[in-house]
Amino acid sequence: MVLGVSDVARATAFWTEALGYAPREEATEEWVVLVPRDGGGGVQVALGRSGTPVQEEPRVHLDLYAASAAEQAAEIERLVGLGAQRVAWERYPEDPDFVVLADTEGNRFCVIDTAHS
Repeated sequence: MVLGVSDVARATAFWTEALGYAPREEATEEWVVLVPRDGGGGVQVALGRSGTPVQEEPRVHLDLYAASAAEQAAEIERLVGLGAQRVAWERYPEDPDFVVLADTEGNRFCVIDTAHS
């Protein structure tokens, strides 16, 4: 998975804390690949410097999972504390199981309550 960012260092600081990941090797101003800190399995997330604008309705995005509504709320607050912003998403269904956030670069992602019926 590759995310386009305007500031690789800022995006690295956010996503390493958000995901519990670490750089696979030393980052450059242009590129870094993040991997799980514990060495376990997981999707590698690359952050590449990009000059293109952020998509307000991206076709591809990350979903982060929480096991309950309470865990979802706590995770959202943790991510906002790291620099994420809540997005005023106009396309929410009537009873959503997800909340849309934007990272420090404006890239949209969701936090999903997997216990939601």
